[in-house]
Amino acid sequence: MVKLNKIYTRTGDDGTTGLVDGSRAAKHALRIEAIGRVDEANSAVGLAAAALKDTLHRDALMRVQNDLFDLGADLATPADDKDDFAPSDMVLRIVPAQTDWLEQAIDSFNENLGPLTSFVLPGGSEAAARTHVARATTRAAERAMTRLAEEEAINPAAIAYVNRLSDLLFVLARVLNDNGGSDVKWVPGGSR
Repeated sequence: MVKLNKIYTRTGDDGTTGLVDGSRAAKHALRIEAIGRVDEANSAVGLAAAALKDTLHRDALMRVQNDLFDLGADLATPADDKDDFAPSDMVLRIVPAQTDWLEQAIDSFNENLGPLTSFVLPGGSEAAARTHVARATTRAAERAMTRLAEEEAINPAAIAYVNRLSDLLFVLARVLNDNGGSDVKWVPGGSR
């Protein structure tokens, strides 16, 4: 368990931040950008969860928030090469079972949704709109992670997780719009 007695350490005053392995990285480094984008996504998921009254969907988002902390820890633990991503007692990594859970939740939430007949605008109910913001923020985290992956080794299971998470958030937003009945549909050229 993590115990924080002091919130400020002053160690980042030089423009660097510490990683799990003890190394330091510039606060603008690609790895720190990816970690920050995951933090933003986690905050957006929390905002979406706060709008939910039903426990099924809120609990799903709270599980996602915990997974996103795992993802941040995974990203904050550099690996020497792309084959060095096995979880251990000492290193927290995203594992395929976390993505499997997302897929099961997507399938479950998708059961009562009708097929899409148009692209859906990110809106509708407040809860759905917040969930769409979380989805878009998750996509930004995914872009930051794939940009990092071009330069450094990162856990492939982490990229799969964040990709699938945006799918879950899209489906959940539709569920929160009366199972798609209140989706706001895109009308191409409708404002011309």
